[in-house]
Amino acid sequence: MSTLPRILTIMGSGETAPTMVSTHRRLVAKLPSPVDAVIVDTPFGFQENAPELASRAIDYFKVSVNIDAKVAGLVRLHDTHIAADPVSVERGLRMVDSASYLFAGPGSPTYALRQWSGSRFAEVLRTKLNEGGIITFASAAALTLGKYTVPVYEIYKVGEDVRLLDGLNVLGDIGVHAVVIPHFDNAEGGNHDTRYCYLGDTRLRLLETMLDDDTFVLGVDEHTAVVIDIDSDCCTVAGNGTVTIRHKGETRVFESRDEFPLDLLRDPAAQPNRGSRAPATSDVDVATTSQAEVIATSLTAVTSDCRLRFDAALEARDPIAAVRAALELEQAMQEWSTDSLQSDDADRARATLRSMISNLGDLAVGGARDPRETVAPFVEALLSLRGIVRAEKRFDLSDTIRDAFADIGVEVRDTPSGVEWQLRD
Repeated sequence: MSTLPRILTIMGSGETAPTMVSTHRRLVAKLPSPVDAVIVDTPFGFQENAPELASRAIDYFKVSVNIDAKVAGLVRLHDTHIAADPVSVERGLRMVDSASYLFAGPGSPTYALRQWSGSRFAEVLRTKLNEGGIITFASAAALTLGKYTVPVYEIYKVGEDVRLLDGLNVLGDIGVHAVVIPHFDNAEGGNHDTRYCYLGDTRLRLLETMLDDDTFVLGVDEHTAVVIDIDSDCCTVAGNGTVTIRHKGETRVFESRDEFPLDLLRDPAAQPNRGSRAPATSDVDVATTSQAEVIATSLTAVTSDCRLRFDAALEARDPIAAVRAALELEQAMQEWSTDSLQSDDADRARATLRSMISNLGDLAVGGARDPRETVAPFVEALLSLRGIVRAEKRFDLSDTIRDAFADIGVEVRDTPSGVEWQLRD
């Protein structure tokens, strides 16, 4: 048996977010050090900010996963209008071939497939799964792994009809005939259905009618992974969501930390066998996630939570708790800065943090303690003195003390039950 494990990990999203850090770490822990990690940049190679996305991924693996990763430089293998550099292409394929940990993520599955077509890229992946190595494909890259690929952007953004394209069918080499659908539980649409990687239920059902009898839908939720350990024939779900098998009208759902045999993917008609939540004897527990490790699935969710705790701290006049909430938000912004998902979450978090800082400035000027607590000892001392002079019937001095209170915003009232005072706003 190879000295390297044979593992294929499919992530629904969050591949460079805090939610998947523990999964990446547990996977690379199975490899000899130093880990030869390579980022395949093809899926996002068409984007103008491709270098920035590659840099973010490098930072993520260095800071969060504690490994140094290299970029394959395969943004373009061939193109009708722009010639690719054959030296760079061959160098990138050589890096992919030698990598012990191979990662690919966001972008366009159709662009990636077009670039990989006619190259030995798919064969390199097959060799790795046969001879040893860990492959982690997420989001757009995950869509390419199956027998067919769904052109999700063309369907959702351009309005093309639902159709299937030939995928890499790397899964087919381990006996799994599936269409991989990441972002399976996506809810960005709000009032319209964007589940199933933006297809929605109607289009997913139409897509299923186009599949061969032996081909099924393998759905992976956002911020979730299914780790396929080929050596032990075992699959493990990690992260915050679920993994779904849809085949011929039957649906099976596996939750985080569930285990099931690889044969279930090879034959989805077989009876499901959910493994217990105890550690697996097959050592696939490298990717399990405890309840304590469940992490918010977006920077917006973290921002909202920090803001709520900050406001509660201000209401309770607890400056330490308020500062803690602000610092946690700043830390979260740093942790999510490498996330490849492009959105305005970072702008919202920055605006919230600036507002917090402004609130803390006001707090510094006005003071965090209740003003009544601050002046109470002095007011009570003067009230005691006022009580003495009133008992001696020196009402002129008593009135002088009362007027002095009024000048500094302390209202004094004589009641049958005693003297009461309060600070005027």
